[in-house]
Amino acid sequence: MRTPLPLTPQDIPYVKGRHQITENCAAWLVPDGTWGWSNAGLITGDGESLLVDTFFDLRTTKEMLDGLTGSTAGRPITKVVNTHANGDHWFGNQLVADAEIIASEPTAEEMRTNGPDMIGGLLRQPGATGKFARHIFAAFDFDSITATPANRTFADELTIDVGGIRVEVSNLGPAHTAGDSVVLVPDEGVLYAGDLLFIGGTPITWAGPVSHWIEACDRMLAMDVRFIVPGHGPVTDKDGVRAVRDYLEWVRAEAAQRHERGMTPEDAMRDISLGRFAELDESGRIAQNVLAVYYELDPMMERVDTREVFRRIAELEGFS
Repeated sequence: MRTPLPLTPQDIPYVKGRHQITENCAAWLVPDGTWGWSNAGLITGDGESLLVDTFFDLRTTKEMLDGLTGSTAGRPITKVVNTHANGDHWFGNQLVADAEIIASEPTAEEMRTNGPDMIGGLLRQPGATGKFARHIFAAFDFDSITATPANRTFADELTIDVGGIRVEVSNLGPAHTAGDSVVLVPDEGVLYAGDLLFIGGTPITWAGPVSHWIEACDRMLAMDVRFIVPGHGPVTDKDGVRAVRDYLEWVRAEAAQRHERGMTPEDAMRDISLGRFAELDESGRIAQNVLAVYYELDPMMERVDTREVFRRIAELEGFS
């Protein structure tokens, strides 16, 4: 007996594994959605499939690919879209290297410097930075990864035919990263949002500007969709987009107030009371989000490197 398709996002349990959303769209969810534990998507057409994102290492990616064989038998993965250049969305690409691997031009460029070596450098850091990195990344094996970046790029928009299924890919970045693509299946009302959406976790603005991420949320809200698969967290709907937008508006206002008062970003990150956002996972990410607001207000401000950002996040998360 075939399992009935969900009527709403709330009908999809947030448990690990494959979840069929519509006739041709599925999600592979990985709780708990914190650092490195991301989601992927599968769009199946006549004789082929498109995979949205791979995972942080080969073990987790292979587990997903094995779990999707019921859907990909006779419909092999011929195309992959990497939504952005964070490793938990593309380090597993070598296991689908025979496919056409698609990313926006900014994402492909960022992949050059966002490879496994960067994570390895964080893991080897002394003090709070290294402790924090080893804590959040302990479950993953980065040593066996061969970086396999995109082999096809696009600028802003790309329409793909996946065995008769129309798929629209749009780069809405820079926001979370330099390039943030979303994958829309318009005939089925499904959107794969990548890390433009963290549901239950704190968004982090690695690239920014924050105002552009807010605009990206507005563009997603204008789409005709019923189901939205976030980069991290449970399947959601437009309320999930509004929640992320709400956080971004709030952090922009709070940081801007402190910038106007002459506070440093490090002082501001400690001074801001999280209030209603205190229950979100990874609350220490406010350290980078404050920096992103300051960069937008003062484009000449010197950028803080990733190791120092991790040190500040680690401090706010209680590591010393």
